[in-house]
Amino acid sequence: MILALTVGGNSLRAQVDPNYNVATGQTNNFIPTGMPILQIAPDAISGALGDVGAATTPDVYSTHWNNAKLAFVEQNMSISTTYTPWLRKLDNDMNFLYLGAYKRINKRSTVAASLTFFSLGKIQHTDDQGGELGEFNPNEFAFDATYSMKLTDNLSLGATGRFVHSDLTQGLEVEDQQTKAANGLAADVGLYYQNTIDKSQSFAAGLSITNLGSKLSYSDDDTDNEFLPANLRLGGRYTYEIDDYNRLNVMLDLNKLLVPTPPIISGDSIYSDYYSSLADYHQTSAVMGAIQSLYDAPGGLREELHEISVGAGAEYWYANTFAARIGYFYEHKTKGARQYLTLGIGVRYSVFVIDFSYLIPTSNFSNNPLANTLRVSLTMNFNDKKK
Repeated sequence: MILALTVGGNSLRAQVDPNYNVATGQTNNFIPTGMPILQIAPDAISGALGDVGAATTPDVYSTHWNNAKLAFVEQNMSISTTYTPWLRKLDNDMNFLYLGAYKRINKRSTVAASLTFFSLGKIQHTDDQGGELGEFNPNEFAFDATYSMKLTDNLSLGATGRFVHSDLTQGLEVEDQQTKAANGLAADVGLYYQNTIDKSQSFAAGLSITNLGSKLSYSDDDTDNEFLPANLRLGGRYTYEIDDYNRLNVMLDLNKLLVPTPPIISGDSIYSDYYSSLADYHQTSAVMGAIQSLYDAPGGLREELHEISVGAGAEYWYANTFAARIGYFYEHKTKGARQYLTLGIGVRYSVFVIDFSYLIPTSNFSNNPLANTLRVSLTMNFNDKKK
């Protein structure tokens, strides 16, 4: 239910733990959060582009990546859904479902809503002696509403409000403590800019802060509350119109969790300039944690840089009908080690768009649970009747 901290020692006390070097940050000091589903790519488009989305072509999935892009969508209305069998190497019952829609209000503003649902399948609960206490179905979901508007002909701003619900134990007693479902509120804000270079070239840039909000509490003990995966995303896109039938997009995203870095623990000692104990770490407010996340890593600047993940992708379109995509996502080995190649295709016919993506892990640990992840997205786009 609540993630354990993976911690090591501090090179300033190398005699305590020689495996940790504060100058290089070489320890598995990953940053735990509640509801990691809020970080999962909800669409097969970005899922095939290395999980980029800050400045990709505006579409119905912009609610997740950068809500400001919605002000530049071309269609009058769009509806989408994505289905992802998740972590099938771990469990055959885990599924991820996304539903989204937007409606253009006028030439300068758009509203949107989306629902994210994650099911962990059926889990058999047992007591300390192995006796069966029945099955339960842990799940999580998030619902959000978005408004996006153009500030100028090239610049837009977006805002999203989000309600999150996480029910991982369904009221079971865990370690002599009564648990409960966790609820919370969060917000996103985004900026997006696009412009042309000449008749055949254009570029775009985007900035978004997502999932900044209340912490999650799974019990009446408020010393173990979990941070939502607040995230800072910065990215860009370059588009080259080769001719009337061929188009190429190249994209790059940088991400950093706006969640404080856990302190380093070795034996009875704790090493951090900002947290005197794990309880002190968990009691840090979400806003203060987001600020401190920019400078609180025990390994200093180098470890802060390790906390930046990178996504890159390229997309080719033929006749605005067929798309081929490739991407790569990199996360430092001490901060989660998610490293994977992504591939995908997309086909447009009339109002329908269907997209597929496939994930190939490249990190060198065996039995990678992300292996062979397949996403399928279906989108319906509607223009004004007179068009």
